[in-house]
Amino acid sequence: MTKESLAHALLDKLESFIREQNFGEDPKELYEPITYILSLGGKRIRPLLSLLAYGLYKKDPETILSQASAVEVFHNFTLMHDDIMDQAPLRRGKATVHEKWNENVAILSGDVMLVRAYDLLLPTPPTLLPKVIRLFNKTAAEVCEGQQHDMNFESREEVHEDEYVNMIRLKTAVLLGFALELGAILAEASEEDCQKIYDFGVNIGIGFQLKDDLLDVFADQAKFGKQVGGDIISNKKTYLLIKALELAEGDDKDLLDFWLTQSEFDKEEKVQAIKGLYEKLGIRKKTEDKMNHYFSEGFRQLDTLHFKNEDFYQNLRKITEDLIHREK
Repeated sequence: MTKESLAHALLDKLESFIREQNFGEDPKELYEPITYILSLGGKRIRPLLSLLAYGLYKKDPETILSQASAVEVFHNFTLMHDDIMDQAPLRRGKATVHEKWNENVAILSGDVMLVRAYDLLLPTPPTLLPKVIRLFNKTAAEVCEGQQHDMNFESREEVHEDEYVNMIRLKTAVLLGFALELGAILAEASEEDCQKIYDFGVNIGIGFQLKDDLLDVFADQAKFGKQVGGDIISNKKTYLLIKALELAEGDDKDLLDFWLTQSEFDKEEKVQAIKGLYEKLGIRKKTEDKMNHYFSEGFRQLDTLHFKNEDFYQNLRKITEDLIHREK
């Protein structure tokens, strides 16, 4: 089986398993949104990482489809609630649950998704279940902490670089780490390898978010799929803006302060002005360096694993590298 067909075969099995799940039927307003958000697609990266991590050590990853799906159900639960907090009208090009139904429905449906994620973890062998549940609970709380930090940043005038990196570690990266560690734990990998593959996921996850920050400003509009400069328009405190606020002096600081305080402006003009300032201050290079540091550290962890199955390792590495080099 080729590298590509192995990953595709796992994804096909995963999709079939998720489609076959009956999360509940009555009242339909509670359960239809769950099927709806899960049907919107997405790359299913997190559960695929669980399957590939398991496959590093044992060659029957289809036996953990339930636990891998728990990661995806939890992830979509967080998206459903995040969309309410962000008042987002669209998710993957379709109406968000709170727009299609209402906020109360989205809150309750999301709550049920969290419960169903626990159900999907139950097939875990009894000797491993307490450890899996503890790690899942720790991760779930950290994701909520990250979201709260992110919301807090919106009203704070000053956010430091280390605070931002910690926020994206919690909000985004720890779930990637958990997905990978889950697979390794279920395959009964060593404690050392479980920790290393978790660290790989966290480092790669931080790098991915820095890449998103970068793409939002410097992506090719034709490839990006959404408005370039959206973070600039909304004054979102990304790594790029935080570094610019730290480094800008004199006229550069005045220019940055001007655009950050305008309530009415030409969007394109603002994007080009801030983008030019980022280039002048070397923000693009600093972000790339920071991003590549986390990617390098992640692969350093991956390359010290004592895995058994080379084909799964090659799949895991290729999928990660494809995400690193994406342009949208």
